Amino acid sequence: MSMEGKTVLVTGASRGIGRCAARALAGMGARVLMVCRDRARGEEARAEVGGKTEVYLADLSSQQSIRALAAEVVAKEPRLDVLVNNAGGVNGKRQLTGDGLEKTFATNHQGYFLLTNLLLDLLKKSAPSRIISVASSADRGGKIDFANLQGERRYLGPRAYATSKLCNVAFTFELARRLQGTGVTACAVHPGLVASNFGHEGGGFLGVMAKLVRPFSITPERGADTIVWLAALPDASAHHGQYLTLRRPLRSHPQAYDTDVQRRLWEESERLVGLRAAGAAA
Repeated sequence: MSMEGKTVLVTGASRGIGRCAARALAGMGARVLMVCRDRARGEEARAEVGGKTEVYLADLSSQQSIRALAAEVVAKEPRLDVLVNNAGGVNGKRQLTGDGLEKTFATNHQGYFLLTNLLLDLLKKSAPSRIISVASSADRGGKIDFANLQGERRYLGPRAYATSKLCNVAFTFELARRLQGTGVTACAVHPGLVASNFGHEGGGFLGVMAKLVRPFSITPERGADTIVWLAALPDASAHHGQYLTLRRPLRSHPQAYDTDVQRRLWEESERLVGLRAAGAAA
């Protein structure tokens, strides 16, 4: 499938499945905007990926950084055909961002939410376009508790990660509903258990588990396959509002399908980033 003339933005593109997705899409002819936290790592990844690529810098745990990234993209890019929300993290101990949010939740969910909303007008202008959010089957171990979204009570790193991935799926379902009729497709992807450095920086139990499961993991290239397939499909509308793995639908945690949970998560996310449905349909 050709991606000539298409512009794709991939967050977390300096390593792992983000880097593999960027390489595959650039190989199809797409212009790939690689969002990375570190300039040196980003340029090293860009040199390896090749093709028509450009590095943008952003820390997806920082609202200020996300807003600066979105403003730069909107100012420089005349179109955006695909947004791949991929950057994420996991923390063994509870940490707060500069915005006062728990870091895993802020990066993995609020980062997706804010960047998507800030780029939504550009995506609509470029329709038919699509938004692909990388989730995880770890979502089944999560629980969206609106009285404890920031993990103030008994923080557990694996549970915080699982909940953030559950938020990704619930967010995607609500986003898909709001985007009906706009020409923008929204879907979520479980890439599989991927052999990368993800989780190693979590330290403690999380770091040990990441190393133990590595021999049973798939390659980052295979993990990126469904993402690349969705990005390159001539028409992805049949997958609007779906959660997929291995190019097939996947069942999520029951909470993800609760429309009250979806709506309330959206509204709480708006409040936490100081955003009121920017560009999104009510």
